[in-house]
Amino acid sequence: MSFEPFVAAAIQMVSGANVDKNFAAAAGLIEEAVQQDARLIVLPENFAIMGREETDKIKVREEDGDGPIQTFLSQTARRHGVWLVGGSVPLVAASESLVRNSCLVYDDLGERVARYDKIHLFGLDAGSEQYRESDTIEPGSGPPLAFDSPLGRIGLSICYDVRFPELYRSYAPVDLVLVPAAFTVMTGRAHWQVLLQARAIENQAYVLAPAQGGEHPNDRWTYGHSMIVDPWGEVLGLHPAGPAVVTAQIDAETIAEVRARLPALDNRRL
Repeated sequence: MSFEPFVAAAIQMVSGANVDKNFAAAAGLIEEAVQQDARLIVLPENFAIMGREETDKIKVREEDGDGPIQTFLSQTARRHGVWLVGGSVPLVAASESLVRNSCLVYDDLGERVARYDKIHLFGLDAGSEQYRESDTIEPGSGPPLAFDSPLGRIGLSICYDVRFPELYRSYAPVDLVLVPAAFTVMTGRAHWQVLLQARAIENQAYVLAPAQGGEHPNDRWTYGHSMIVDPWGEVLGLHPAGPAVVTAQIDAETIAEVRARLPALDNRRL
């Protein structure tokens, strides 16, 4: 799908336990991205809440289509006339003790055009560092989601999904892959950049990866290093830690040139 070149922005945050304060922080960073002419702005995973307890997000979960987090996203997209992606939003799940971790996409009129519920749930047992998302999150049951837009064909994923290349293969080819995240420092140092570059190279697509990057109320540290990677695997923009806006131009001609030079997608046999 052909589209005009545009600026995309990955928003890095250090979200806390207060949703309103996180809205204010996100709004300021979105404004900064708009000033840089961004047409697509993507927030990180858990942008609205990183609580003191993992269960805090359950207390603010919302019905699909209704609630302050979704209202904030819709109104902000409409006010600025941009495509805005809420990296992940806690939505109601089948169980009252769980949430769906949902990536929501709003167009420049503030209308929601896509929802993807995180399929792969993170687990880590590294002695002093242990995580088990399945304690508070219900996995998505639908297929991976890619959709067409005036900004190209966009594929959705969230954080831990980046370790599963078959997810991205299932909706290839796409022009742009979104990976909003809250990577741990341990796993981020070891794997974050190489995984993002691999997903860009093997799908010959741009990868936009906004992340949480700093210390949160429960003494958890996230890795940050929000970045944008081009279809050849080159890092176009990166910010290590703290709130930031990372921007880069997304260009359909670059995608076409890479795929013509090395037609890997056409050469697949499996």
